[in-house]
Amino acid sequence: MFFSPFISKPDSVAQIMLKVILALIPGIALYVWYFGPAILVSITLASITALATEAAMLKLRNRPIGPFLKDNSALLTAWLLALSIPPLAPWWLVVVGTAFAIAIAKQLYGGLGNNPFNPAMVGYAVLIISFPVHMTHWLAPQGLVLAELSFAQQLQYIFSGVLPPSLTLDAISMATPLDTLKTHLHLEESVQQILNMPIYGHLGGQGSEMVALGFLIGGLYLLASRIISWHIPVAYLGSLFIIAAIFHLVDPTHYVAPLFHLFSGAAILGAFFILTDPVSSPTTNKGRLIFAAGAAFLTYMIRVFGGFPDGVAFATLLMNISVPLIVLYTQPKVFGKKGKQS
Repeated sequence: MFFSPFISKPDSVAQIMLKVILALIPGIALYVWYFGPAILVSITLASITALATEAAMLKLRNRPIGPFLKDNSALLTAWLLALSIPPLAPWWLVVVGTAFAIAIAKQLYGGLGNNPFNPAMVGYAVLIISFPVHMTHWLAPQGLVLAELSFAQQLQYIFSGVLPPSLTLDAISMATPLDTLKTHLHLEESVQQILNMPIYGHLGGQGSEMVALGFLIGGLYLLASRIISWHIPVAYLGSLFIIAAIFHLVDPTHYVAPLFHLFSGAAILGAFFILTDPVSSPTTNKGRLIFAAGAAFLTYMIRVFGGFPDGVAFATLLMNISVPLIVLYTQPKVFGKKGKQS
């Protein structure tokens, strides 16, 4: 016979990280379904690089290697970074970005729990600034390409940069839905004209909207499992929706409807998996709301008025800078502490 109270043992860091990694699988599965298996190669390369770099840095710092490798934090960083870059990116691009994320953005700050910035987003920012051309070759969804590559051909291109003689890179890749939207708006086309292009679906881009739905399913699992709280996802997606809705209502010809922003780019991935990083986000609930709302505002401003098609990574890093200030001014009053006497 069992008697109450029933007290469950809290999850370890390794278990929490593993659950977050598992929550990414629905989105990855849909990614493979619509865009092919090349993303699995990027995830594998990033995972191997992350573990090797983590081990090397721990060795240099005279820290135990086994316990830190087993906490799954390096793997999570690797997966998030791999999902943020084009699946046909050359192998060295994945390696460079992942190694920088682990060695510089994580270990040089003291390892897990000490890094002020999200390591995966630091790696992404370095890559898109340093190698902008390589970061724009995104695979077109199956059914919209002039030609499709087999898995063997994808592997050949990733590791050697060689395509079959009859194919060019333009035949198998295309700009992202957000990039296409921005480019055609600059050509004075209306939102209605642009969204009639084959690349767009009901909510966002063909295929990419379903990938976002997969990450939404994983995010809801994290909420149900209490791995993350509702404050950051709700505040981020809600704020992004409201900001986009205001602009759309003012001028629907030049500003797309809010649901497009939610299901395009890395908005869903950012809301549930990136901004919720417990190390680089605020610890107070009020602070989380402010942090997420600020990230949503910056995401929209960068997407619409900035030089990059998506703004999730840079919005995350800019808000990471403000976390100490946000926490300072959102700390609850200590129970029993009186204010200053006049």
